[in-house]
Amino acid sequence: MSPLPACMRDRWASRAEPPSGRGSVYWHVLMGENPSVRDAVARVQRKLSGFSGLHMTPLDNLHITALLVGSTDDISRSQMLTMLAAARDSLSEVVPVTAILDRVLYHPEAIMLAVRPASGELSAVLNAAQFATRAAIGRDGVVNESEVWLPHLTVSYSMTNQSATPIIATLGKHIDPCEVVIETLSLVIQWGAERKWNWEHVGTVRLRR
Repeated sequence: MSPLPACMRDRWASRAEPPSGRGSVYWHVLMGENPSVRDAVARVQRKLSGFSGLHMTPLDNLHITALLVGSTDDISRSQMLTMLAAARDSLSEVVPVTAILDRVLYHPEAIMLAVRPASGELSAVLNAAQFATRAAIGRDGVVNESEVWLPHLTVSYSMTNQSATPIIATLGKHIDPCEVVIETLSLVIQWGAERKWNWEHVGTVRLRR
């Protein structure tokens, strides 16, 4: 996420989006029910509210994406249940991870909060998602375009082309630290266009208590 972008661009200008009857299956760490995270993100979004062309992540849908599994065209409900069972086995001995949200990340298409520790201590969560996906469909899924996992929580997406400079000047590079315990991994179907937030929660796996 470095250097800082000079300009924001429309995330969905050339991004193919599935129709309403088709979904994308993801492994997410869901954060929407965490009061501290909701409060921290709400403060950030209030600072951004004076800028047009930004699509705020609904607080109920706050999440850390671990893995894109694939399309509902190719993945059956039975395979999803197999994934959950495999992830449950894989995470049964993994202890919850305490993470901090305190640094703002800027991308031309999004504004995010970094999740520290980064992929180190959280690697067991990603590994479990990949193991479970491979057990069910024979492949690992997709981390992101660069295949390097940088755990983050997106607070806003860009819907237009505009200078990033005033946005960065307003929000800055850090927020007051927000501590969160990562103790679950969830399988979610995002139906239709990403920005519609039409999510179906398939199941959640808990890390060792």
